[in-house]
Amino acid sequence: MAQTTTIDWTELAQRVVHGYAVTRDDALAMLQSDDEDILDLLNGAFRIRREYFGKKVKLNMIINAKSGMCPEDCFYCSQSTRSEAAIDKYPMLSKETIVAGAKEAVARKAGTYCIVMSGRRPSNREVQQVAEAVSEIRQDTDLKICACLGLLSPEHAQALVDAGVHRYNHNLNTSEENYGEICTTHSFEDRVDTVQTAKRAGLSPCSGAIFGMGEGDEGAVDIAFSLKELDADSIPCNFLNPIEGTPLAGQRELTPVKCLKILAMMRFVNPTKEIRVSGGREINLRHLQALGLYAANSIFVGDYLTTAGQEPTEDWQMIEDLGFEVEESAL
Repeated sequence: MAQTTTIDWTELAQRVVHGYAVTRDDALAMLQSDDEDILDLLNGAFRIRREYFGKKVKLNMIINAKSGMCPEDCFYCSQSTRSEAAIDKYPMLSKETIVAGAKEAVARKAGTYCIVMSGRRPSNREVQQVAEAVSEIRQDTDLKICACLGLLSPEHAQALVDAGVHRYNHNLNTSEENYGEICTTHSFEDRVDTVQTAKRAGLSPCSGAIFGMGEGDEGAVDIAFSLKELDADSIPCNFLNPIEGTPLAGQRELTPVKCLKILAMMRFVNPTKEIRVSGGREINLRHLQALGLYAANSIFVGDYLTTAGQEPTEDWQMIEDLGFEVEESAL
């Protein structure tokens, strides 16, 4: 149940801009604040967002470079071994198809192109194929490249750096305490280790979560502070899309206002970081999507891995209507 709070979020935001680090109690108070105070909370989050990112919105585009057939049992995922979801399944796409996707990313005004593949970890051949595609993309475009290939070895991380990959994504997905409830084939620590491996190789770390998987308010705060400790440069905030055929089908814990509170909390806890409204934003935020950009400064444009996103023209119009502008190429 929401609790009445007397915290002045705008004043707290000013303190954050001047160096104050919010506490876990502060963060929990945001999530448990009255729904009617959401505009005050968002105003505070926007003060911080504007300080570090102005009115710029970064667009990212995903290509699902290898779909389905994953041996991991992540309960939320339509590509996992436990999923019976009706999705396209295919092996690694050709280099030509991945390169063509980069051209589509440019057409959609994206600044970052995200090459994602299913599976526990990539093979040597798959890393080589991604590296070859990235080398060609870097020759022809100014796109920043993010790779998301699963658990990562130091050797594979270095190969990606050498090819020109800028960023590596590996989400924590949920809190450490809740992790066993959503996956048993690898651990929370495995995910932390992969993010750290990417960082050591010189890749910009991208790591976030999927909210609405039973973590609760305390767990959401734990996630925010785990990501702060990891010093992730980019934080994708996904909201569970309970896909039919997955173990979490039918699970709906979030409201649009709760999603906005989570985004605001993530901004307060990680003030200088790229906060991205990611998968599930259309079905969870619904008509409040635009308000999310007062806390976040980044979105995916186009489709996600196995679910459809909003039309790029609608995203462009949303950004324009807010008086914001697209940031096309900065990492």
